[in-house]
Amino acid sequence: MTNLDDLFPSRVLEETGPDAVPGRAGEKFVYGVSGLLDALQGRIDIDFSSIWVRGEVSSLRRPSSGHLYFLLKDAESQVRAVLFRFQARRLVFELEEGQEVLCLGRINIYPGRGDLQLIVESVEPVGEGALRLAFEQLKTRLQAEGLFDRSHKKAIPFLPGRIFVVTSPTGAAVRDFIRTARARFPGVRMVLCPVRVQGEEAPWDIINALDLIELTARAEDVVVITRGGGSMEDLWAFNHEGLARRIFDFPYPVVSAIGHEIDFTISDFVSDLRAATPTAAAQLVVPDQKVLSGRMEDMVQHLRLLISRTLSNQRHRLQALRAGLVDPRRRLADRRLRTDELNSELTRLLSARLTSERQKISYAEQVLSRHHPGTMVRLARKDLSEKHSRFERAAGIYLERRRSRLGNTCASLDAVSPLGILARGYSLVYTEDKKLVSSSEDVRPGDRITVRPARGYIECEVKSTG
Repeated sequence: MTNLDDLFPSRVLEETGPDAVPGRAGEKFVYGVSGLLDALQGRIDIDFSSIWVRGEVSSLRRPSSGHLYFLLKDAESQVRAVLFRFQARRLVFELEEGQEVLCLGRINIYPGRGDLQLIVESVEPVGEGALRLAFEQLKTRLQAEGLFDRSHKKAIPFLPGRIFVVTSPTGAAVRDFIRTARARFPGVRMVLCPVRVQGEEAPWDIINALDLIELTARAEDVVVITRGGGSMEDLWAFNHEGLARRIFDFPYPVVSAIGHEIDFTISDFVSDLRAATPTAAAQLVVPDQKVLSGRMEDMVQHLRLLISRTLSNQRHRLQALRAGLVDPRRRLADRRLRTDELNSELTRLLSARLTSERQKISYAEQVLSRHHPGTMVRLARKDLSEKHSRFERAAGIYLERRRSRLGNTCASLDAVSPLGILARGYSLVYTEDKKLVSSSEDVRPGDRITVRPARGYIECEVKSTG
């Protein structure tokens, strides 16, 4: 356990850095904020350089930088975590909210905010359910890309020139395959490619073996990737996305014989042929005939030596590089986090600026729309139509009033009109020279007169007057 006295000495430094001159006797050291964080980080790098942390994923964020930011929590506490883009690409499953995972990483203090966080190097799902979820996620994604389509499957040669058996050299699977293959075709040429078939490094062993095989294989050769049965965790190496894509891109036929008949892996789906067991693979690949045996053991030893030499050279090279390289991971992590913050802030400012400009454009469009000639003509036509309707209604009302007034006038005139009097039974009498007779003295016996009733006329002759 870390002693606080080791982190904070008992004397005061008047300066803010660790190189400051101590003060008077009995005083304590004083750290500046940066000096304090550097001291804490130095102690953390010693005590927590690489740790496993188990927890539930929460508040998962996926910014455009490709890094993954999340909280790792349990029932009582939580810690910030970041998985950088390079490590995130190596995940075999899709990290989701609520997943329980195991994270391998190191503790880091980000000086920009003074936050404690876990820099994650790798993530593993916890439990059978999580592995099944990762399997289904990868299967769905690769199937959508067409890696399982039959159109990409290569035919298995009737008589393979060589069979490259990629498996553990100590497992039962290789013995079953070899025994069955030799029983069916004693002269079959088999090349054992020893790899790890379980564990984190197993997929990369198999990928490296396929790379080496591609350098020497010919069109008539076949590759068989096999191992015995086991739990889902035991077979998990064969659900690696990188291995699946390498099998898909491999130019020669690949047969997958993983586990038992009920076991299925991603390698089974992407391979050119799937066998239920290693024995079944030998029965599918090797014809049932007898021929001379090949140089299998020599090639196995040569391949082992080549792999051992390559791995040894790489280890020596890696050790030399580590010895001459100062660990830049902390500064690189800080720069990455700062870059991501600036990128997020720039994205927010650009979004706000675009929203403001769009609002201005929308307002200008509304103003222009109100003053558009077509809009003004349409409004003027609408106003003219309304005025025309009001004019027609006013003209009708005016004419109706005039007609009513004219009717009243006509009625008044009819009341005093001579024709009205005639209509009541009276008549007008005219002489022959069209003069109105108003008295009997205006005519004489024998004169002809014209009587004008309300309608028509009557010609009369005067007989007498009185």
